[in-house]
Amino acid sequence: MPARSSSAPLPLVSVVMPAWNAAHTLEATLQSLLDQRPAPGAPLPDFEIVVVDDGSTDGTRELLERWSADDRAGSRLRALHLPHAGIAPALNAGLNAARGAFIARMDADDKAHPERLARQAAHLFASPSLTLSATCVAFGGDEAQAHGFAHFVEWQNTLLAPAQIARARFRDTPICHPSVMFRREAVERLGNYRDGDFPEDWEIWLRWLDAGAAMEKLPQQLLIWNDAPTRATRADRRYARAACDRLRARWLARSLEHANPFHPRVWVIGAGRVARQRLAPLWSLGVTPAAYIDIDPKKIGNTVCGIPVLGRGALPPPGRCRILNALTAHGAAEEAAAWLHTAGYAEADWLLA
Repeated sequence: MPARSSSAPLPLVSVVMPAWNAAHTLEATLQSLLDQRPAPGAPLPDFEIVVVDDGSTDGTRELLERWSADDRAGSRLRALHLPHAGIAPALNAGLNAARGAFIARMDADDKAHPERLARQAAHLFASPSLTLSATCVAFGGDEAQAHGFAHFVEWQNTLLAPAQIARARFRDTPICHPSVMFRREAVERLGNYRDGDFPEDWEIWLRWLDAGAAMEKLPQQLLIWNDAPTRATRADRRYARAACDRLRARWLARSLEHANPFHPRVWVIGAGRVARQRLAPLWSLGVTPAAYIDIDPKKIGNTVCGIPVLGRGALPPPGRCRILNALTAHGAAEEAAAWLHTAGYAEADWLLA
């Protein structure tokens, strides 16, 4: 790639996109970025596209070379070709190469709405206290075959305000990673992606939120989030349930230690197997379950690993306990939240887990 003049103006936005064996989807993704346009009241920011080819063995490199030489991309496209190291090192390589004050994320198999960059850059400009702007997303898969993931996208799309996002962060990752745009200074202040036995996106959001970062989500669906069979959450052990449970436990334990006036005791709503398995790593970090709370008469009165299963009436009164709402069945956590509100418990009394 020819050298660029040092006097050339820097782009405001750098779109960082890791790509590994993405030749069959990358062209449509790039075109969706080249089709960006202004939005009402929001000009199109100057932007670059930094694609990090993570040691692809298909035609990804050749496609990038062809697009780099094509007038369609102009000077926007910058490609890095690196040995295969995985998504976190690829993302950090992209961050290091990025020149923009705002960093937008994009995956190599998704498509951006034409007004995405304009709307998110305007969002960050209008809200100086925001660390990160996310967007609602459209599910790009077969909802009948992938109803679990479709429901997850639906849940994410309900979390818009900073308080909602922060409050939901221990349930699952509350924002779609390839939909975000964040300030470069956040990386410099709060740290970049970490590579380990955990999902790199949820880890960085948990870490940033723990440090006080403010994240807000635009209500428009500005990304098509495709559900490919090779999606990392399907194929990579770092996204497996056990890895997610360990990550949740680490940051939830840290939060409870600082914010639970009754530490280490918590009361857990949900005595089912899934809820117990999700929270099991938490008990090894010093948090103590006083009881599991359930509405199933077949469970109430039993003891599980020395922990009693009690009815809702056994909960201490509002302001006298810290509750973890760990129900996972569709609609169950929402029903429990409504019951807690009706029973007089404030949001400070309980967390989603």
